[in-house]
Amino acid sequence: MDEALTAAASAPPPPPLAAVNRPLFSAVLAFAVAQFLKLFTTWYKEKRWDSRRLLGSGGMPSSHSATVAALAMAIALEEGTGGSSFALAVILASIVMYDASGIRLHASRQAELLNQIVCELPPEHPVSSNHRPLRELLGHTPLQVCAGAVLGCLVSYLMRGST
Repeated sequence: MDEALTAAASAPPPPPLAAVNRPLFSAVLAFAVAQFLKLFTTWYKEKRWDSRRLLGSGGMPSSHSATVAALAMAIALEEGTGGSSFALAVILASIVMYDASGIRLHASRQAELLNQIVCELPPEHPVSSNHRPLRELLGHTPLQVCAGAVLGCLVSYLMRGST
């Protein structure tokens, strides 16, 4: 009985979360940092604080790009670039970044145009009376996607030494 208590008392403490699954932790951290930075980039661009940017999509930097780039970079640093995990992460990152700067960006532009058209309709038009504006901030410019990817890679690189 004493041996069991001694073994339990001398067991090493569990490793921190970052050491257990560094790619997951890096991706979540990169997402959080990108969302937090949107507060400041919105303030810089529009000279106003907008706390909705903490949870919203679109804007600088792309948190989606930061997340998938951090995941791919952390896997590369931890397992190398020759495995199937890295290949999967790179393909996922490519699709997400293409979607953010392509399809979602064009959906944003269409929403902006449709909102403008509906606002110019006469008040008696059936669409103008019960219209809720479409969300216009959905996608990202290529610069915002690149900034998010660089941020994600940087977060993973800085996390590589944490234990």
